[in-house]
Amino acid sequence: MTFSEMMNIGLMQGFAGLSLFAVLLLMGLGLAIIFGQMGVINMAHGEFMTIGAYTVFMASTLVEAHAPAWMPYYFPLSIVAAFVFAFVLGWLAEWALIRHLYKRPLDTLLATWGLSLGLQQVFRSVIGPKEVSPTLPDWLMGSWSPSEGLDIPINGLFVLALALLVTAGVLIALYRSRWGLRVRATVSNRVMANAIGINTKKTDRLTFAIGCGVAGIAGAAFTTIGSTGPTSGSLYIVDSFLVVTFGGAASLLGTVASAFGIAQVQSITEFFLSGSMAKVLTLSFIVVVLMLRPQGLFASKVRR
Repeated sequence: MTFSEMMNIGLMQGFAGLSLFAVLLLMGLGLAIIFGQMGVINMAHGEFMTIGAYTVFMASTLVEAHAPAWMPYYFPLSIVAAFVFAFVLGWLAEWALIRHLYKRPLDTLLATWGLSLGLQQVFRSVIGPKEVSPTLPDWLMGSWSPSEGLDIPINGLFVLALALLVTAGVLIALYRSRWGLRVRATVSNRVMANAIGINTKKTDRLTFAIGCGVAGIAGAAFTTIGSTGPTSGSLYIVDSFLVVTFGGAASLLGTVASAFGIAQVQSITEFFLSGSMAKVLTLSFIVVVLMLRPQGLFASKVRR
C-alpha cells in the first residue's frame, strides 16, 4: 500500500469520525441544554431523536406515494417538522411529568426512563419492530472526490453542515436572545431570577422543549447515515451523556469539544480494533480524564 493510499484511507476514516461527531454534537447539544442547564436527567432523550428519524421516514413515505415530484425538496422540510414534533412532545412531557420532579434528579431519571420504554413500545405498535430507512433525495446521494482515491460521502457533508448550523443557532440564541438571557439568569441564581420577574417555570418548559427539538434534528440527520428502529435512540443515549459530562455539564463549548474528541478517538480506534474494544478504550480515556478533572474539560462558574 502506497503512502498516498494510506493517507486517503486515514482521511476517509477521519471523515467517518466527523459524521459521528455531527450526530453526537446534535444529541449532546440537546442534552446539554436539558441536563447541563436544568439538571434534569432525561433518559428519554434518545427517543426524541427517534421521533425525528421517524418523522423523516413518514415524510419520505407520504411524498413518495402521493407527491413524487416533491422528493428533491421534502428532506429540508422534514427536518423542520422533526424539530416541531419533538419540541411539542417535549413541551407536553415537561408539563405532564418533569415539572413535578425538579430538584429530584433520581426521580427524573426513573420517570424519563419509564417514558423512554413507553415511547419505544409506541414506536413498535405504530411503525413496527423492524428498522426502516427513508428514500433520500438524489442530491444527498453519491460522493465528492477532491482527489483520486479519496471519496467523501455527500450525506456526511450535509450532516456536518447541519450540525454546525444548529450549533451556531443554539449559541446565538443562548447569548443573544431574551430566552438565552433568562436561561443563564436561571442557571446562575434561580431565586434571584424569580425575584426580578423571570418566570423560571416557563423558562424551564421552553428550555426542555428546545432541547428535545434539537434531539429531533439529530434524528433527522441520523437517517442519512443509518436505519432507524424503536431502540435506535437508546444506542446513543450513553454516548450523549458522556459527551456532556466529559465536556462540562453546563458548557456548550465543552459539548462541541468533547463530541469531536470522542467521535474521532472512537472512529480511529475502530479502524485498528473491533468496535467493542474501541468503545472500551474511549470510555477508559474519558474515565481517566474525569478522575483528574471531575468538572469536565470546560467547567462553568455557577453561583449556588
